[in-house]
Amino acid sequence: MKPVASRSAIGRQIAVIALLFGMTLIPAAHAQSQDDGAKKLLKTMSDYVASQKNISIVYDSDIEVITAELQKIQFASSGQLQISRPDKVHASRTGGYADVEFYFDGKTFTFYGKHLNAFAQSQSVGSIDQLVDRLRGEYFVEAPGADLLLSNVYDKLIEDVIDAKHIGLGVIDGVECEHLAFRNLDVDWQVWVEVGARPIPRKYVITSKAVTGAPQYTLRIKDWKTDAATAADAFAFKPPAGAKKVEFKELANVDEVPAGVVR
Repeated sequence: MKPVASRSAIGRQIAVIALLFGMTLIPAAHAQSQDDGAKKLLKTMSDYVASQKNISIVYDSDIEVITAELQKIQFASSGQLQISRPDKVHASRTGGYADVEFYFDGKTFTFYGKHLNAFAQSQSVGSIDQLVDRLRGEYFVEAPGADLLLSNVYDKLIEDVIDAKHIGLGVIDGVECEHLAFRNLDVDWQVWVEVGARPIPRKYVITSKAVTGAPQYTLRIKDWKTDAATAADAFAFKPPAGAKKVEFKELANVDEVPAGVVR
């Protein structure tokens, strides 16, 4: 009769199998504390961001695409964003293929292609949150980083989350941050939140698991101000000399990714 293995021997065997197959064995209580800790830190960040009436940031962003040949290509841009709650936005994005500005004064939003000297406008009375919903629903403008600045940040970020982890600490541009990781069915996303009295997002990464090659979108916030003076006319678009007004469908080549690249 074959002797029964001791519990310690079985434990060692399980540990070896887990190591070989890349498994992480986490007790249920520890997993629950990970989940609660990550959500608590995310809620702290969200409440702080939502409480700021005037925000001005400088950012870098990277977006990856997968070509028909399954090659991963990354496109980089930089820009600035200024908001005044509840209904004013001025943003800019400059990349290798487009130089774009966006204005919203609470009544009208404008896309301006500086490299084209052309702009398109639409009436849209409402809040920043309502504007983001409309841009995504009607104009298919995703603006993934916009979720970090909505008035209901936590609710938007946490919906559909099936797993949450507090990874630990990380350093972004010399600033110590809490590193949080979350999972949805189709997307994994991470956020690094500044440690201390100002829990702002410093880095945000979205991984599209359902797309071959798992391309990522990365946003890095380099500068964040909440006390900068805001000019009264900063959010109203004034057409430069010679600028042409066009329909939105005519405002081509303003995306972060150049035309012709397979996503």
